[in-house]
Amino acid sequence: MAYLNIIYFLIITIVGFKFLRSDGKVIKGGFNPEVTYHYSGVELFWCLTFATGLLAFSLEVGLNLMAIRLLVLEILCVMGLTMAKYKPVWSLPLKIYAAYLLWIFIGLFYSPSLFIGIRVILKYLYPILLCLFASAAVRDSEVFMKSSLLARVVAAISVIFFLLPFLNRLIPGVLWYDTATCINYISMMIFSGGMFFFSNQKKKNFLYTLLFLAPCFIKVFRTSIMGSGVAIAAFCLIKYKIKAVPYIAAVLLVGAVSVFYVEPIKEKMFYDTNVTLQDYLDGKIDEDNFNTNNRTFMWEKLEKRFFVESQVVGSGTGAVQSYMYAHPLEFGDYKVPHSDFVQQKCDNGLIGLILYGAIIVTAFLDCAVTYWRNRNGVIRLCAIVAGASMLGVYATFYSDNVVNYSMATLSMPFGFYGMMLGMRKQQRLSY
Repeated sequence: MAYLNIIYFLIITIVGFKFLRSDGKVIKGGFNPEVTYHYSGVELFWCLTFATGLLAFSLEVGLNLMAIRLLVLEILCVMGLTMAKYKPVWSLPLKIYAAYLLWIFIGLFYSPSLFIGIRVILKYLYPILLCLFASAAVRDSEVFMKSSLLARVVAAISVIFFLLPFLNRLIPGVLWYDTATCINYISMMIFSGGMFFFSNQKKKNFLYTLLFLAPCFIKVFRTSIMGSGVAIAAFCLIKYKIKAVPYIAAVLLVGAVSVFYVEPIKEKMFYDTNVTLQDYLDGKIDEDNFNTNNRTFMWEKLEKRFFVESQVVGSGTGAVQSYMYAHPLEFGDYKVPHSDFVQQKCDNGLIGLILYGAIIVTAFLDCAVTYWRNRNGVIRLCAIVAGASMLGVYATFYSDNVVNYSMATLSMPFGFYGMMLGMRKQQRLSY
């Protein structure tokens, strides 16, 4: 049945291509389903692409269909940029992103594996292409709302398969891995939380917020729990400014209580489950008691080999993954480092790490300032969702392979950010 993914991939690719080449069609609106709007072909393609990031169409043997899908989407985004009515918006964060891409491209010249280095670049390339395409394609609040609601519908359906794994046998490989899916839910949770404040459907959006927050706790995915907490704190910071301190403190308190008093989380967090919060406050818990699933050992070994002697520029784009592919037994059959921070440091040094961090920080600030200064409710909604989800997803870089899952993970915050840029630009042109 997994080979059906080739058919699914071809169908969605052909539909996307036809959307781009079409004159558009009339469909139901995002704000009011009883009202219809004419969407251009470019807008239809955006809605399809943004809503289906959770669809991986993986094929475990013989063909890396996910990599092909990523490349095809990048090509289609470039096509969309050339066909869009408006030019893309190059904000400061995206200019820094371009500098980052240039830096990791330079890293190819001293990389131990040109092929793997190129694959790494393609994974980083997708979010900025998607963001630029969104800024050119989405200038209308209806398109923003329609694409966001469609993405939420797909995510909500995926929750069923996430919580009932045996159902995946019906569609093997169609959805991304649970870890990638759960990181996607961070953005969907924040979008639903934003809708709670910006729409009249309070109960519905509150339930959606809980729906996308629950899976990381049910499956005890510590990385996603952390990312969700950071995203909620960032949301509060944008919305309440200095008054957010009590809310952020509450998030930290809930996190501490979860770690030390929720047994499934505590058992996954510590080797000795008899430890208490007071033990931690008294400094009685050393790092050896934290259960990192041997990740700390792996990170230290990789940093010693690829970072310590080349801290500024790293050992070359793709260095970490090429080594792990060649020596799987050395890391317990792990082929990825489970930390994009570690991989960024080892591959492209402190320059790469700082450049990418600058992308996230400046994008967050851009979103926060837009929320504070703009009076348009839809743009403010998009801004707070983009900014909070950007920080939340970035936090998961600490202990997961977020960049590897960029179609499902990074596409969400950068997609929201691109839509914010597009709608904000159109607003300024209208004055």
